[in-house]
Amino acid sequence: QVQVAESGGGLVQTGGSLTLSCTASISVFNRYSMGWYRQAPGKERELVAQMWSYGSPNYADSVKGRFTLSMDSAKKMSTLQMNNLRPDDTAVYYCNVRLVGQDYWGQGTQVTVSA
Repeated sequence: QVQVAESGGGLVQTGGSLTLSCTASISVFNRYSMGWYRQAPGKERELVAQMWSYGSPNYADSVKGRFTLSMDSAKKMSTLQMNNLRPDDTAVYYCNVRLVGQDYWGQGTQVTVSA
């Protein structure tokens, strides 16, 4: 069982920045991906950014140029740097780990952007 733990999030004003971090208890050396999804009230969960352990990140169009995803493969850690935040970024953000076709999720962290 893969354990996924998130940290970060909180309340910020429009234009502000936040950093989300995620660690996973992965002890294998298979190819895996780490990323972030978000879910706003009344909406479906959507991909924010994701990258494979030996690849480049891909981003949702809505966050390109504002969010940066990085990964430390040795530490099994990913960081999502979120800049120029907007009220429509308000959501619960979930860390996702995909390993051998199986998805593992963190408990979610709230990000609220005030106008």
